[in-house]
Amino acid sequence: MTPPRRAAAPTFSSLQFRQALGMFATGVTVVTARDADGRLIGLTANSFNSVSLEPPLVLWSLALRAGSMPVFARGSHYAINILAADQVELAERFASKNVDRFAGVAWRPGLAGAPVLEGAAAVFECFNRSQYEEGDHVIFVGEVEHCTRREGASPLIFHGGRYYTELPLGPR
Repeated sequence: MTPPRRAAAPTFSSLQFRQALGMFATGVTVVTARDADGRLIGLTANSFNSVSLEPPLVLWSLALRAGSMPVFARGSHYAINILAADQVELAERFASKNVDRFAGVAWRPGLAGAPVLEGAAAVFECFNRSQYEEGDHVIFVGEVEHCTRREGASPLIFHGGRYYTELPLGPR
């Protein structure tokens, strides 16, 4: 039997797919960079994953239609800030449109200039190693040049369209 060369057409709607994806609990990140003129860029993303330990690689994805796509596509570096449980307001701010996302936000320049948010649970400062267009997104693979973590920080979790600041304890 010859294996198919293409996937079968979906038997579900985009909304059903999104709802099913929402059942996977994820951490919450804010990905930051600077444009060619030095302006600060940042957005909330939960499409983050580790790829490799040697070399140290991580990935995240961004919608092709995102206004910040040209900055991330052309830039050499970005920072992935893993938000802590006490940073829900940052997650919401960096997910909002038509606001100055960095107004009043404590940050410092990372080693290559990308903004590093104060209080993050962990930060990965990355070289923009490669990009892959898949569907309606671009997958960015970053080579981690520097990473830090905040000892004792609890993560901010996103599940089913809601933020969670505590992990529920269930049966073990």
